Amino acid sequence: MEERESVALAAAAVEQDQEPAQSPQLDAEAEVERPSCSPSAGLQHKLLRLPLSRIKALMKADPEVSLASQEAVFAIGKAAELFVEVIAKDAYIYALQGKRKTIQRKDLDNAVDAADEFAFLEGTLE
Repeated sequence: MEERESVALAAAAVEQDQEPAQSPQLDAEAEVERPSCSPSAGLQHKLLRLPLSRIKALMKADPEVSLASQEAVFAIGKAAELFVEVIAKDAYIYALQGKRKTIQRKDLDNAVDAADEFAFLEGTLE
């Protein structure tokens, strides 16, 4: 538990000391007004960094999924982006503790082992 708290403190220090510079693409995304209910395909494309076609193909690879609406594909894509962001930030903290700026496999393993919310990933990275 102490290790998780030290990671959280390190994350807070990183966020305070280094505010990530936003790219022009992120600035443009921030200016786009978010739709309330059902965004159009063009607007969805601008709000996601992952390609919708790949997300839909992954969803359809599941035999239980026969149809997927554009809204469902968008929601899964956004959730995937947020998940990758969270686990990457946790892994980056471990990379910084190792005095590195590049995330390595062992940093991901440490992040998965330290956080209960990543317990479902144990054994999948092997």
